[in-house]
Amino acid sequence: MPERRLYDTCFFVEYFFSEDKELLRKFKQELRSVKERMVSVLTVHEIHRINLKREGRDVADLRSSAIRSDFIVVDVNYETAVKSAELRSKHHMPMADSVIAATAQIYGCPLISDDAHFKEINGLKIKWCA
Repeated sequence: MPERRLYDTCFFVEYFFSEDKELLRKFKQELRSVKERMVSVLTVHEIHRINLKREGRDVADLRSSAIRSDFIVVDVNYETAVKSAELRSKHHMPMADSVIAATAQIYGCPLISDDAHFKEINGLKIKWCA
């Protein structure tokens, strides 16, 4: 059983909105197989905003609360801020993605994502469930 993994926003978008039953089965299997499931506080921000727009406040609150109870929510600290700024500058990526990538690197765990720009970052382990 893997020790820990960090989950990107795209994982939750697919998890909450996909109609692909096989993909959802793989996602659930992935979640059950990991000892420490981690998520950046910026992923919580992004998925809460997406849920507000698509589903409304009640669903957004419910899903964010579920993430909070089932995942370790990792805040942004000084080390993450500096590392993410360096990644953002080098790879010209959005701020939230640079913070998420920096968090995975600092914690030394794979990032569960299918965003292509993460593949450009040396030393960042990427995994997807599909």
